[in-house]
Amino acid sequence: MAALKLFVLMGFLFLVLTSITVDADASISDVGVDADASISDVKGEPRSDGPDSVVSEQLNSKISSLGYHIEEKIREIKDKDAVIAAKDKIIQEISDSIVSLKSEVASLQEKGKLDAAKQEDKAHERARELEKQVGKLKSNLHVQIKEKEQLKARESEADKKASQLNSKVESLQKIIDNQKAKLRKTERALQIAEEEIMKAKLEATSKSKELMEFHGAWLPPWLAVHFMRHQILLEKHWKVHVKPVLEPLMQKAIEKKAQAEEWAAPHLETMKTKWVPIIKEKWVVVSSNVEPHVRTLSARTIEIYESSKTTVTPHIIRVGEFLDPYFQELRKVSKPYIDQVATATRPHVDTLRSALKPYTQEAVVAYGKFVESATIYHHHVQNRVEEKLKSHELTEPWATKEMAWFAASALLALPVLFLLRTCSSIFCKKAQKPIQYGNSHQKGKHAHFDK
Repeated sequence: MAALKLFVLMGFLFLVLTSITVDADASISDVGVDADASISDVKGEPRSDGPDSVVSEQLNSKISSLGYHIEEKIREIKDKDAVIAAKDKIIQEISDSIVSLKSEVASLQEKGKLDAAKQEDKAHERARELEKQVGKLKSNLHVQIKEKEQLKARESEADKKASQLNSKVESLQKIIDNQKAKLRKTERALQIAEEEIMKAKLEATSKSKELMEFHGAWLPPWLAVHFMRHQILLEKHWKVHVKPVLEPLMQKAIEKKAQAEEWAAPHLETMKTKWVPIIKEKWVVVSSNVEPHVRTLSARTIEIYESSKTTVTPHIIRVGEFLDPYFQELRKVSKPYIDQVATATRPHVDTLRSALKPYTQEAVVAYGKFVESATIYHHHVQNRVEEKLKSHELTEPWATKEMAWFAASALLALPVLFLLRTCSSIFCKKAQKPIQYGNSHQKGKHAHFDK
């Protein structure tokens, strides 16, 4: 860059000097030409035959004009000499500055060489240090990669062991829960069955006595005899078949419950201390992965429900409009028969109502208390189910009032259905089918002979 500046400056000075020399030569040549012309005019002019004074005046005028012209040229030459001197000074200053610049450039080049050498040495040292650091980093990276692979292998083994242990814990927990549920169900069923049977006995005896005493007029004697006979059969069936079976069942259930609690105690303790935190962590991961799928599924089900509702509603309306005249016609046809049945059964219903009136009041009061307690318990169970559904992330979208009501109704109805099922299986015997022998009821085959 410095050499380029120096070259440009030298070119500029060369152009200035050439222009100055050309101007000076031109001015000097012009002065010489003018002087020669005037002298030639003076010398070559022929003398006239006039007086000398006229000639002398002419010569004097020419000489004066030439002198004036020469003075002007000399003045111009002096001015140009001054300009040349000034430009010489400028050139000298520029040359001095060029020399100083050359010296500075040389010094800078020397310094630059020294600095470049120093920087090169420093760069080589830095490169060596960086190479050493890169080698160390590579070795550390290889060590970390190996450690990472080992950690991944350990993590995979730990995940496998955790999954196996989780499956084992889940199976053990399911077995324990099933055993506990079975024991509770059997105990509850036995207690409820005993209580219900005792209540049924007491109520049956009291009701039969009261009905026989107070309503013997309208109760047929064959019905009373049939009722007493069934009561005696139920008592015999209880003493002979049910009670001997229930007592060892109760004893076995209590023993199994104690054994199950003793066997499950250490497993439950280890499960609470070791595997419950791991299961919670896995559950958090699974819930975070499954939550968007559950949301999309719920949104999709809502869309399908809305679309199906919009598509099915007009068809249902059409079916209702189509079947309405048939229902009206059926009502018109069945109305006289219904009136006949109502008029025929009205006196019997009135007598039955008058006979059961004192008991119906108590039954209505008891039914009202039962309904009130059932509704309170149902609301309590419904609130509890809704809280449980809202406490988990997966079941939170399903925590609606309809779902809570349905779950509470199912929880209240299932024990009753289970109790009815057990009672029906205990007290109701299956009718034995008659044994059919192989060829006793087969029809004889008719032989068709070819004619």
